[in-house]
Amino acid sequence: MRRLTAREVQDHLQNADPKPLILDVREPWEYAVCHMDGAKLLPMRQIPAALGELDPEQEMVVVCHHGIRSFSVCRFLEQAGFGRVINLEGGVAAWARDVDPGMPTY
Repeated sequence: MRRLTAREVQDHLQNADPKPLILDVREPWEYAVCHMDGAKLLPMRQIPAALGELDPEQEMVVVCHHGIRSFSVCRFLEQAGFGRVINLEGGVAAWARDVDPGMPTY
């Protein structure tokens, strides 16, 4: 698992080809408040049942509110054979603070 700051993720998203999947593991109400552009919502509790829907070869940036749930999901994904996972350290709270100050927060 790679652990990147919000600014490092921003740079990576701008330069990566192909673009990684942004996997938002928060709850739907949290996603409705704010989310990163292009993020796919898949709440943490649904990850085990949805493994077949995810490509273990695709790079993905895993996102939550503060980076704790996403860290756990990254570890779970690694154990399931996903080798290209990135945890957004500090979550969307850090993204709003460091990259997109206009993003609503909660």
